[in-house]
Amino acid sequence: MAVGNSLGSRPLSETELFDSAAEALRARVPAEWEIDVGQAATTSSLGGADSLMNVVAPDGSVASFCVTVKNAVVARDIPSLREKCGESMAQVPGSACLVVTRYLAPADRVRLDDAGISYIDATGNMKVWSSSPAFFLSDRGADSDPWRGPGRPRGTLKGEPAAKVVRALVDIAGPWRVRELADISRASVGSVYRVMQFLEEQELAERLPDRRFLVPDWVALLRRWSDDYQLLRTNTVTRWIAPRGLSDLLDTVREDKEGDYAVTGSVAAAAWAAYAPARSAMVYVRNAERAAANWGLRETEAGANVLLIEPAYPVVMERAMAALEGLTVVRPAQVAVDLMTGPGRAPAEANELIEWMRAHEQSWR
Repeated sequence: MAVGNSLGSRPLSETELFDSAAEALRARVPAEWEIDVGQAATTSSLGGADSLMNVVAPDGSVASFCVTVKNAVVARDIPSLREKCGESMAQVPGSACLVVTRYLAPADRVRLDDAGISYIDATGNMKVWSSSPAFFLSDRGADSDPWRGPGRPRGTLKGEPAAKVVRALVDIAGPWRVRELADISRASVGSVYRVMQFLEEQELAERLPDRRFLVPDWVALLRRWSDDYQLLRTNTVTRWIAPRGLSDLLDTVREDKEGDYAVTGSVAAAAWAAYAPARSAMVYVRNAERAAANWGLRETEAGANVLLIEPAYPVVMERAMAALEGLTVVRPAQVAVDLMTGPGRAPAEANELIEWMRAHEQSWR
């Protein structure tokens, strides 16, 4: 549910954002609670915050929030918001901080949460809390910015150019110049620049004094990419049964010298960090029907132990490598991302693989 403005209409002004955030709280608290809004005479009286918002409990106790309103919030804003919160809380003892904005990406909501800052955005994402009196309210809005216009969006890592750039950044250690990254990733210079600008805003990339880019934490980058690139949603997935089991299937695949494939998921992860015997196989293929015929698979709607995945972006199969006695497997970074959003124990397998990757970085980058 949107806070105030209907999705698809013009973005709210800062005044409208504040008013609609107050209305959103009123709509969600019980009738005996009161949301009292008081505009600050000067921002200095609130330590730089824009306004004061009070949540009044039925017993008369008050949770005070020093509110900062920003049209947009990105990762690099959060340290300054945290500092402003400290100043506000010093000016208004017992208060908490609340950021009101147009839209917050999932990663930025997590960052605000970690910083101890309450938030409300105009799509309905909110988490507002106070310890005295005890007050907690959380709701879910949109996971993409409904006001971002057509063209070349920067607030996402969706799409093939982003996939190319992220894979290059993780597979090959930097630092990078934009032109070098474009050559290696085979993305356009413009696409690389937009992706790097977004990563810089999200504090996932640093611009060095010589204008090269460095990724300080490749794990954080992979996790952020996994928010937008999800194996089962992005690609064309078909489900099959290997009648004689996975071991026999993998032997058959090893013997297929002309197969255009790359194994991912649990099977591939065992090349570096075996977690538990694989229950199913996930394989990127150029043509699922041809691969299934060559490998003796039977299509099924239930009980599948093989997923054949026709990739939306060929880059996921690039720089594949030989492992596991002759199988072709995708790069460790791609395996990790594919497991992050997988079913069942897949996220735990991703964590195990990432720990191996951290400890053996020189062997795979």
